[in-house]
Formats: sequence, C-alpha cells, structure tokens
Amino acid sequence: MQYFTALKIGEKRVRAAQEILNKYTGNQAMPALALKDNNNNNWEPVGEENYFTTVMNDNGYLIAICDKNGIAKSVAQWFIEDRKNEIIKNIIQNENITEYIGKVILPV
Repeated sequence: MQYFTALKIGEKRVRAAQEILNKYTGNQAMPALALKDNNNNNWEPVGEENYFTTVMNDNGYLIAICDKNGIAKSVAQWFIEDRKNEIIKNIIQNENITEYIGKVILPV
C-alpha cells in the first residue's frame, strides 16, 4: 500500500480510538501510532480492531486503545489506580472492548 493511503486509513482509525478514550478520560486522550512498524517499504495502517491495555510506571497508569498487534492508536496518561479501574470498567461495559494481553507498542 502507498504510504499516504496507509497513513490516511491509519489516521482515521487513530481518531476513532481517540474518541472512545476521550469519552472516559475527560478528553485526555492523545493520538498515537497510525502505521504498523515494518522494516520494508510495505506501508500498512494500524488495525481496525480495538483493544484496551494499561501500562504502569512511577507516574501512574497509562491507558491505551490498541490493535490486535498491540500497536497503540490512542493513549491517555497518568492515572491513579482507582481512576484507571473506573475508566477500564466503563470501556468494557459501554464499548464492549476487551483487554489486550501482550507487549504494547507505544510512541516514543
């Protein structure tokens, strides 16, 4: 796929993921990755499917909406554990999104 075609598709998927995350984080979601990372010139957009995942560090919890490969499409950061649990509960109940288990790929 051509770079700009893949990018446009990926950007649309990123916006959709960001809208979902914004609903539950008080508009704190940021766009993340629109293209799959590969080592050749075969460009692919991030996947259409949505999963949620969380990452913990010293600052608290990051919540991401990612595709089936763990590529983050949108992220919101840093939440205390209670707030993170509330956000995840609402995403599961209202969006029917399941958890991604595996290595998540975040923007650097």
